[in-house]
Amino acid sequence: MSWIYLLLAGVFEIGFTTCLKFSESFSRPLPSIGFLVFTILSFFMLTKALEGIPLGTAYAIWTGIGACGTAVIGIWLFGDPAGTLRIMFLLLLIGSIIGLKLVS
Repeated sequence: MSWIYLLLAGVFEIGFTTCLKFSESFSRPLPSIGFLVFTILSFFMLTKALEGIPLGTAYAIWTGIGACGTAVIGIWLFGDPAGTLRIMFLLLLIGSIIGLKLVS
């Protein structure tokens, strides 16, 4: 169950970073509220995940899911560059996340 909590924590991290961008420096109320809600959910799920996963592993995977997911959202929604090297390193990050899961 801890791994499911960790996956959800990472997804909620993607949610709060996306809402942060949409909030335009917290000048738009709805995305600002979304940021707060997703942040609370992400940290709550991370806390639950830590009951069964070592801190270093959980933190690395949580930030990896968030970083990779946020980069993909940036490319998809905000027109961030999607060069070959960027995609290659995102795939390397995904491989590292999977590797951490496999050795844990």
